[in-house]
Amino acid sequence: MTVARAWSAALVGLDALPVVVEAAMGTGLPGLTVVGLPDAAVRESRERIRSALRQIGLPLPGRSVVINLAPADLPKSGTGFDLAVAMAILAATGDVPAEGLDGLTFAGELALDGEVRPVPGILSIAESSRSHGRLRLVVAPENAAEAAAVPGIEVLPAPHLGAVVAHVAGRELLVPWVAAPSEPEAVTDEPDLGEVRGQALPRRALEIAAAGGHNILLTGPPGSGKTMLARRLPGILPLLSQEEALETTRIWSAAGRLPIGSGLLKVRPFRSPHHGASAPALSGGGSDPRPGELSLAHHGVLFLDELPEFRRDALEALREPLEEGVVRVTRVTGSRSFPARFLLVAAMNPCPCGFRGDPRKACSCSENDVARYRRKVSGPLLDRIDLHVEVPALPASDLTADATPESSRQVRERVLKARARQSSRTGDGRLTNAALAPSRLRATAALHPEAATLLARAMDRLALSARAHQRVVRVARTIADLEGSTITAPPHVAEALRYRSPAASQLT
Repeated sequence: MTVARAWSAALVGLDALPVVVEAAMGTGLPGLTVVGLPDAAVRESRERIRSALRQIGLPLPGRSVVINLAPADLPKSGTGFDLAVAMAILAATGDVPAEGLDGLTFAGELALDGEVRPVPGILSIAESSRSHGRLRLVVAPENAAEAAAVPGIEVLPAPHLGAVVAHVAGRELLVPWVAAPSEPEAVTDEPDLGEVRGQALPRRALEIAAAGGHNILLTGPPGSGKTMLARRLPGILPLLSQEEALETTRIWSAAGRLPIGSGLLKVRPFRSPHHGASAPALSGGGSDPRPGELSLAHHGVLFLDELPEFRRDALEALREPLEEGVVRVTRVTGSRSFPARFLLVAAMNPCPCGFRGDPRKACSCSENDVARYRRKVSGPLLDRIDLHVEVPALPASDLTADATPESSRQVRERVLKARARQSSRTGDGRLTNAALAPSRLRATAALHPEAATLLARAMDRLALSARAHQRVVRVARTIADLEGSTITAPPHVAEALRYRSPAASQLT
């Protein structure tokens, strides 16, 4: 019995594990059998492969063909094994030399006419291939830029199965993918903070949130500008670093959300799921778990509009990622962990009708209605949000004023300087004040004695929790960083307290 081998990879969460595709010719009745825990998409590859081989004039032999995907105890899903299976069969039949498959990893779906189609998770597959010493990767042309983001890998774009056969047989080699010459960064069309009129306090809160990585809750009547403010937050955040771009692209690729033909993502994600989204839609799920909205917002912004209208279990799923920056999804087949360190911007109305405190329109809600509405969001979740900001309805005079607000670029410059100060203290450019562990917070964000006294008084008067105490210290340190101060002084703590409770203004 002739056995030939080709190599591919299986996507498991965000990681890719090597898979050896073994093809053996038997003496039984003609047929193609796939074993090794394949799912429905893998089993259906038999018809795609049979048709593709017929298109290039190399139909399956009139014998039994057995395909084993090893390791056999690893579940295999998706269509990315098609190309490797086809090449293993051709090597077993002698139509291509078996030694021509050495050093190659194959990842691609086959169309019925033999076209090689893109598959998700290519970035992870390229990293896995490199780590296992297989430095040449054959993919669809649309996946080439993504795969090439992994240094040390030679990417071979293959438009058709016939081109792959010609390459392995040595008749006509595939041309390695080469990145186009870099061009100057194009001007993005991100919404600019300079378009927001008035709203000095919410604008200030956005700047603090961007500088220290703090979560923020915007509360105000309909039309006050909550969504407008939220959509301008990415424009004042630092640009993605190379490492952050790799992590973000890996998640989007594994989820099948990466735009076809794109390489690394260059813009921080902005995700705004509908309030009808389920907990699995936010956290990730499925029989073979894939990342959800929380992970798609990694290193970016997650905007939850109409926060109380989200399902309670969906909101409670936010707790772990807000604390630890990771989502854990457990299924019968195992547990998956997905990164989810995002900046949360939540928005809600002050009451069910939305007009409580709005001078333009009378509120029709009773006190019980308001209390019931606000109870939809749990206290522990609200406690994890650093900045609570009122966004009032603006008078017409503010909307038509001639004053020109600061642009996103101007605000971003201050944000970058504040983050540089945090980096110099911690030695980690990615560690913001909001992510500091309690022990590190005490070491790097010690309060001035008078500031500590003010905070202690506020703890008693405002009934703040221990978690709220730490978050006030983090916000105060960010405010100090924006001012270029080396100490966290009473004014910094006083401003931070105002974002926890309006009553804090009475303490100063």
